Order: sequence, then C-alpha cells, then structure tokens
Amino acid sequence: MQLYSVYDPLFIKYGKILSGYDTEELLSVLRNETPIPGDGKTIYVASDPKLEVLSVEKDFRLRAYGGMPIQIGYCNGTNTKMNCLEYHRDSELNLGTEDFVLLLAKREELENGRLNSEKVVGFVVPKGVLVEVYATTLHYAPCMAKAGVGVQVLVVLPRGTNGEKPEIRIQNEEDEMLRACNKWLLAHAESKEAASGAKVLIDGKNIDISDLIK
Repeated sequence: MQLYSVYDPLFIKYGKILSGYDTEELLSVLRNETPIPGDGKTIYVASDPKLEVLSVEKDFRLRAYGGMPIQIGYCNGTNTKMNCLEYHRDSELNLGTEDFVLLLAKREELENGRLNSEKVVGFVVPKGVLVEVYATTLHYAPCMAKAGVGVQVLVVLPRGTNGEKPEIRIQNEEDEMLRACNKWLLAHAESKEAASGAKVLIDGKNIDISDLIK
C-alpha cells in the first residue's frame, strides 16, 4: 500500500480540505487536555464539553453544517490497523495535532454489500489541516503517521451520531450494518468489533500500515 497526501488530486473523490476556520484554540485544548492511549489502542469521545464551548463551534455549526446541531469530540490513539470501515449520512470533519493517516474507500466500491480491502487507500493529513470526509466515504479510526507518535484527532459530526442504536426491524442488508445512531459499519473478521457481533463485510487483508511509518 502507498500513502498519499490529502493534497494529492486522488483525495478529491473522498473528501476536501477546508480553509477559513480558526482552529488554534481547538488544537491547543485537543493537545493538552485529551488523552492518548498506548499499545495500539484508540479512544473515541463523541461529544466533549471542553471542545464544544470554544468559539469555533459556532463556525462549524453555522458554516460547515449549515446550521445543523453538531457534536465535537475526538479519536485519539496509537492505531495502525484498519479493522473496520463505517459511514454516516453526513460528512465528518477531522483535524489533528500531529500528522495522521486516514484509510478510506468509497461506498460505490461495495460489491453485493461487501468490500475488498484492496480498494482501501491511505491518506496522510498534515497536522493542523482541517479536512471534510464525505458521507459517501468509508472511514474509521485514524492511524499514526509516524511510529511512536500517537494521534489526537478532532471529530465533528451531526449531534447524536454514534449514540445509542435505534430499535429497528431488519428489512434489508443495510439495516444489518447499523451499529449505532447514524453509524453503518463493515467489520473485518480480525477486528474486536466482529468478535462483538458486527457484520463481517470486509474481505482480504486487515490493512496494517506499521511498516509504512517507520
């Protein structure tokens, strides 16, 4: 696998670099007040009051999401593996205190509801660069871009996303993928999510970029 920059034209179909947002205070709080687990683990907090009281919240809510209610949280860790991919009905914003890697694919690349991991592309997001990941893009936890340097990554989504899964009657294949509010998940067989009941829909290798970031 090759890692591309989000400035590469290849990124255009997966997402977009956003400008015109003052994120300095946000990066400072993210860097100084959010933990980084070790041992290849990640921690996800959907909504963090320390981040949501910052002035940029209004800018994200009114400009990036057109007035929709949003939540601001983070996904931090020392992960190098794909494990799963997910999508939402809305775009997600990401911003890191250090360079990080997003492993991405497109929903239209699914075949009979399944994805071969050979379709997954890795992109390096430089620290301090705000990116939008489109609703049509499959993604999951950010990975380290440099060995031993854990990541602290902002996650902005419509409020309620990744909250409690609604009670539904299964009527199609997509219903079987619903794992939480506004969260549809494809798991690899080797992931802990698969072990806990997530539907295994990713074929091929469970991508690990550890050899690419030494």
